[in-house]
Amino acid sequence: MDHNEFAARTQAVRKRLYRTAYLYLGSEADALEAVDEAIYQALRSLKKLREPDFFETWLTRILLNECSRELRRRKRFHPDGDAAMPESAGPDAYDVLPLREAVRRLPEELRAVVVLRYFGGYTQAEAARTLNVPQGTLATRQRRALQLLRLELDEEVPQ
Repeated sequence: MDHNEFAARTQAVRKRLYRTAYLYLGSEADALEAVDEAIYQALRSLKKLREPDFFETWLTRILLNECSRELRRRKRFHPDGDAAMPESAGPDAYDVLPLREAVRRLPEELRAVVVLRYFGGYTQAEAARTLNVPQGTLATRQRRALQLLRLELDEEVPQ
């Protein structure tokens, strides 16, 4: 893959990458920075891409690693977690505050599944490839995440 093809394919998936980063990080500025850094890292590592057909999966994996790095950095500077997810405008379905907070409190491996599958629009196979886990493992994590979200959101709904 040459630089022109890289640029064209990156431009084609840029919105999806931004949406994934925003849902993962909750901040527009951090999401833009993570996408830019992931694209930069991908360009530097372009020769390591073994299968060009999986370009989007490969790039998304790099992005998720960048997002995880940012979340770890936040924890170092904000150990109480209060500043972990700023309130800013962004993708519609995720901005419902109880849902946002419930997803934010999921363990990282479950949060990644929810973000990719339900807010990023990835199929089960794409999400499994991106997270580098078998589809059965992804399905189990998805079920577990949904159970935890249901429990948490049911507790928050006034009756």
